[in-house]
Amino acid sequence: MATRRVCIATGTRAEYGLLYWLMREVQADPDLELQIMATGMHLSPEFGLTYQEIEEDGFEIDEKVEMLTSSDTPVGIAKSIGLGTIGFADALERLNPDLLVLLGDRFEVLALAQTGMVARIPIAHIHGGEITEGAIDDSIRHAVTKMAHVHFVASASFRKRVIQLGEHPDRVFNVGAPGLDYIRRLDLMSREALESSLGFELGEPTFMITYHPATVRTRPPEESVECLLEALKKFPEAHLLFTKANADAEGRKINRRLEEFVEQEGERAQLHTSLGQRRYLSALHHVDLVLGNSSSGLIEAPAIPVPTVNIGGRQKGRPRAESVIDCEPTVEEIEEAIAQALSGEFRRSLKHVDSPYGDGKASPRICERLKSMDEEVTSKLFFDIKHNGYDE
Repeated sequence: MATRRVCIATGTRAEYGLLYWLMREVQADPDLELQIMATGMHLSPEFGLTYQEIEEDGFEIDEKVEMLTSSDTPVGIAKSIGLGTIGFADALERLNPDLLVLLGDRFEVLALAQTGMVARIPIAHIHGGEITEGAIDDSIRHAVTKMAHVHFVASASFRKRVIQLGEHPDRVFNVGAPGLDYIRRLDLMSREALESSLGFELGEPTFMITYHPATVRTRPPEESVECLLEALKKFPEAHLLFTKANADAEGRKINRRLEEFVEQEGERAQLHTSLGQRRYLSALHHVDLVLGNSSSGLIEAPAIPVPTVNIGGRQKGRPRAESVIDCEPTVEEIEEAIAQALSGEFRRSLKHVDSPYGDGKASPRICERLKSMDEEVTSKLFFDIKHNGYDE
């Protein structure tokens, strides 16, 4: 039997980390042939040319698809989607994959999903059924669900939501969050090795900070970021390890302000375009607090566990572990949430934290399902729950 060609696409540093162990599983399976497509932020000097990290990990990138414009306005993002669709059409024709694997909810994924759908390539989608009300990602995620044919979700509630969207239960699998696989298998860096690699001394305490644009919002992102930075000034003893915002609309405005702030704060603050997965997850084990509005604070951080202060509504709708403290993007609320997260009582409570996102064994489960997928999977009907009498 011929090997099944599985094309796994990645557009960001964070997404690659979630896909890493699935790529390893597919690469090692004699019945599967791994194809890798890199796009989006991976190919941008501004965001660190992180496709090089993929190659340094020993993977061969089969296609690189440029799609980002120099603008992060809504018009610029919409044009990037159009450029991606054009580039993906040619790339998929050359690769001719048997399966296309997509993860998440970014605009790169939307462009690739619609291209694969038109080309009648079976699509497997990871992390469907979730809700993030503060970002356009929410709409993108559900749209990709309707274009995909097989679904790998991170919890039982997400599975029910995908079925509610009309997907057949036999094609929706609760495998857990693949990002936890990396934590489970990771060879962690020691505190000393991490400090040496960063050229940065971790303090007592140290905060890890990532703040992305809330693309569905009622206030400009600069205002929220300013409140965050003012709150950080209330903790002058803390060392601050920042990672830059992504390529969403107005992310560059956030990054420019972070650059100014870090320069002003001197040796206690450092800003990175990308830490890479090993350094990032090692840092999660050595910092005292995760701060911002990244999904990592809700998915990976509780699995360690480390306290998370989640700011604003970008992640509204995601399940929370008890290690997550939500606050509004005001100076007062952020300051209060940080103080709570650093308190002895809260830190002692972390002993009882359970992640709502699975057990860290998602990648082998997904790989086995990819091997057994029906070749006729592109033929699907809307699954009406009431009509089919479905109740789980």
